[in-house]
Formats: sequence, structure tokens, C-alpha cells
Amino acid sequence: MRNIFAVILTAGFASPALAAGGPFFSLHNTNFVVLLAFLLFLGVLIYLKVPTLLGGMLDKRSESIKSELDEARALREEAQTVLASYERKQQEVKEQADRIVAAAGEDAKAAAEKAKEDLKVSIARRLAAAEDQIASAEASAVKEVRDQAIIIAVAAAKDVIAKQMTAADGNKLIDDAIAEVNAKLH
Repeated sequence: MRNIFAVILTAGFASPALAAGGPFFSLHNTNFVVLLAFLLFLGVLIYLKVPTLLGGMLDKRSESIKSELDEARALREEAQTVLASYERKQQEVKEQADRIVAAAGEDAKAAAEKAKEDLKVSIARRLAAAEDQIASAEASAVKEVRDQAIIIAVAAAKDVIAKQMTAADGNKLIDDAIAEVNAKLH
């Protein structure tokens, strides 16, 4: 309430009705009345400690701005740290991916070489098996030819011997064969 009265009193002194012309230190001089009203206004402001309140408010505001700036600076540094960390991780992942691709290429080359070697071994084994089959077939054919030659030779020898041999010669050959068997068995 006291503050309102001071404001009304100050406004009353500054009214144009009181500030008519005259000597300077007179209430009829407008400049003097305005000076007094201004000084009274300043006095009321000082009495109510407005400059201290304004200073405190400005100090609080500057402290809050400073804390916000510090927080923003800390957040910026944290963001830079996180960004650097992610960039390092991205580089590591890229290098790991390159290593994996290189290893896969090496593995593919090794697998291709192994497949070539396995194919060569398989072909060699099949060739050996085929050569064995050919040799076996050849041996079988030679045996059959020999058997046929022996059969033919025996038949031819039989015919020749049958034409040239007499009964006495045949009996003599049988007796010789029996004697030879007896000698070998005993």
C-alpha cells in the first residue's frame, strides 16, 4: 500500500497544473517539478531496493545462462566424443568386413585349388581303374585265345596222332603212362 501512495504522490508532483512558469526553484517551474519528481522516483526505487533486486535478477539470469552454456559445452564435448567413438567403430567394422571379404576370397581360392586336386586324383583313379579293366579284359581275351588255341591244337594233335598211331603204339603209350604213374606214386 505504501508503494502505491508513493507512486500517486510522485505522479501528483509531476502534473502540468503545478508546473506553471516562474523561478527555477519554484513549484511553478516545470523543469524543477520534473527534476523533483525524477529524484523522488529515484529515491523510491532506491528505498524499495529495486536496483538490488534488478542486480540479483540479472545475476541469477547470468548464472543460469552461464550454467546453460557450460551444459551446452559439456553436451557438445560428449557429442564429439560419441561421434569419434562411432567413427572409430565404423572404421573397425569396415576393416573387419574387408578382412572377412579377403579371407572369403582366400578360402574360395583354396577350395578351388583343392577341388582341382581332388578332380585330378579322381581322374587318375578312374584312369587307373579303366586301365585295370582294359588289362583284365586283355588278359581274359588272351586266355580265351590260348584256351581255344590249346583246344584246337589238342584236337589237331589228336587227329594227327589218331591217323599215324597204330594199336600197338597206343598200347605201348598206355603201358608207359601206367609205369610212370606207378613210379611217381611209390
